[in-house]
Amino acid sequence: MPLPHRTRAAAMTALLVAGCLAASLPAGAEPDPAPAAPSCIQPGPLLRYLVVFPQATPAESANSEITGACGLTTVYYPQISVAVATSPDPRFLDRIGPQRAYSAQAEGIAKRSVKRKKDDTELFRPSGVRSAEQWDMNLINAPAAHEITTGSKSVVVGVLDSGVDARHPDLVAALAPELSAGCLTGKPDTSPSAWTPTTSPHGTHVAGTIAAADDGRGTTGVAPGVRIASVKVVDDEGFIYPEYAVCGFMWAAAQQMTITNNSYFIDPYLFTCQDEPGQRVVYEAVRRAVDYATSRNVLTVAAAGNAAADLSRPGRDSMSPTNGDAQTRPVDSTCVVLPAQLKNVVGVSAVDSTKTKAGYSSYGLGAIDVTAPGGDSRTPNGCVLSTVPSGYDYSCGTSMATPHAAGVAALIASVHPETDAVSLGRKLNAQAQTLACPADYDLNGTGVQDAFCTGYSEYNSFYGHGLVDARAAVTK
Repeated sequence: MPLPHRTRAAAMTALLVAGCLAASLPAGAEPDPAPAAPSCIQPGPLLRYLVVFPQATPAESANSEITGACGLTTVYYPQISVAVATSPDPRFLDRIGPQRAYSAQAEGIAKRSVKRKKDDTELFRPSGVRSAEQWDMNLINAPAAHEITTGSKSVVVGVLDSGVDARHPDLVAALAPELSAGCLTGKPDTSPSAWTPTTSPHGTHVAGTIAAADDGRGTTGVAPGVRIASVKVVDDEGFIYPEYAVCGFMWAAAQQMTITNNSYFIDPYLFTCQDEPGQRVVYEAVRRAVDYATSRNVLTVAAAGNAAADLSRPGRDSMSPTNGDAQTRPVDSTCVVLPAQLKNVVGVSAVDSTKTKAGYSSYGLGAIDVTAPGGDSRTPNGCVLSTVPSGYDYSCGTSMATPHAAGVAALIASVHPETDAVSLGRKLNAQAQTLACPADYDLNGTGVQDAFCTGYSEYNSFYGHGLVDARAAVTK
């Protein structure tokens, strides 16, 4: 399946807030006559903001600044000095400063909106054993790995996605409800309704590739013996806004998960540019969250994307903003796909059943660490079969490649429990099957190369260190 479908945001209903949200004075303190407190107005709509503070800012100071700017703190993450706040006052951004705050919702409202497209995916009811259709598992030697180990229950993979179906028979044994949460306000919500799927089968498909049970029924995951947690970061319109992702990384760190699977890029920009004010806020907040998760020994595995772009030399972005009318814009090396291109994140490209880079898969020297099966819809059953609510389905994309890599990392963590996150990423790279650049990459037979692979056999822009190998992961 491709990355979660992006649609333009529907116009929000105005939500008015009574009273001013300015900070209150401590008991017994005299008011300072100058400057006067801001006059808060509530014309709506109530918007959500990501706010970045200087590192080590105390919670009291952050909250005071937010309320003083006519906002209300939803959550503050003191470990990274990042807050999620709401305000109905359109001057909130100016008061905090556009270099320090950003609202993806506001950007969406400013754009022309359309209705969300109907999901026409056909779902397949369980029909006996489906493992024979899983060419992808054979490609990475998963069955051979399972003869040695299926993974350890002490290893937890956080599926940061659209939610995981807790009732699916292939996933019941693996899913850890007590470690699951929804992040659609920017603050973790542990109620089951917050982390179960509503409009998208994407997260359930990803979860099945990682850990579907090896029980002789349905499909089997790469690491069926490990546990998974559902961390919902995709809203009902298919967006992954930055505050959702920050919440997901911080929740995974707090729960001491081993790995997170991130089959998405962060909206509303395919390439987040560090020299643009709002996008700089997004980059900094997400970078801090990922770095913190890494420091807590959580390995981040992320999809390179389905734009067929050279991430090392992107040139232009014609898909952003994803929540409005996309405009073609030049992008340079300061513009990156989040979270895949951050330091200590394992970036994953996709190959088809012939171990050739899928045409849709983005690539780039230094951006891709490993590759994995994502499939190709041009051949019968060429996509990846996995679980979806109510059954099974085939999907293609780097979204499908990423959980193969996360599953192999989970197997490595199972046999090397002492390994920290950085070392786990290095071990994942080391076990990969070397794939050299193809001599001819003319996929449609037009006589023109569809992309150019750079680098050398052991490390190149299409495949990074190579194809993940489950058997090598548990034997080397």
